[in-house]
Amino acid sequence: MSSAEKIAKECDRIKELLLSKNRKYGDSAFSTGELFQVPPLTAIKARINDKISRIKNQPEDEDEDVVDDLVGYLILYLIERKKD
Repeated sequence: MSSAEKIAKECDRIKELLLSKNRKYGDSAFSTGELFQVPPLTAIKARINDKISRIKNQPEDEDEDVVDDLVGYLILYLIERKKD
């Protein structure tokens, strides 16, 4: 498999993850918080920060795939940033 094919495959996988979570949670990442009135971009930045901390502190064999979540949140960040 070529590098281009590997890149396309990983991008498709992350796209499916994001679309699945969007179906499950709706557009909650792009909405102001319900309880605390946190702007979406601020909330996404906080989630990115949490994922980076988890990557830094978790053992390598941890089940949760925080790297996928981090990539997903970075994509959401790009989308939300373009709204402003």
